[in-house]
Amino acid sequence: MDSQILKLRKKLKTKLSVSRYEHSLSVSFTCICLAMRYEYPLDKAELAGLLHDCAKCYSDSEIIKYCEKHKISVSEEERMAPAVLHAKYGAWLAKKRYGIEDPEILSAIACHTTGKADMQTLDKILYIADYIEARREKAGNLAAMRKLAFEDLDLALFKIMKGTLDYLSKKGSRLDPATAEAFAYYKEKQFKEEEGI
Repeated sequence: MDSQILKLRKKLKTKLSVSRYEHSLSVSFTCICLAMRYEYPLDKAELAGLLHDCAKCYSDSEIIKYCEKHKISVSEEERMAPAVLHAKYGAWLAKKRYGIEDPEILSAIACHTTGKADMQTLDKILYIADYIEARREKAGNLAAMRKLAFEDLDLALFKIMKGTLDYLSKKGSRLDPATAEAFAYYKEKQFKEEEGI
């Protein structure tokens, strides 16, 4: 095992709650499995999964404060629903505190809560892995999504985004514009593929 991974695990174990640390390990392992399936570099997938929630040890107000301090943009929508901000601040921490320079890893961490238009392979792997990891049990469609993730990465991404937006809408929660924009992008892409355009 890569010594960088072992060092990062030790650091994260001291920073995150036990359940958050276990979730991070599980997401990391799920990322590796998806990376094997889609022929993506395993080490990059493992790092992205391990570090994706590295900012979860801070409260929402602390994350807003730190984003402002480090000149990380915070939209009004993010201020109103700051739970998604741990991804942006996590990407900053991954680079500045944990020494990650790879732009694909940083991108995947930054968009793992909201998604974005035209996601690259690692972005998709992490977004999906965070949803389907073995310790998750709340989503009603988990079994189907877990299977689909290993059959069609793009369709799994689209269906997970749709399910997330439907859930938030029914709950009356604020929808982050980045998620709505990402979903619109993939909805159009899915429509074109289904129509053979």
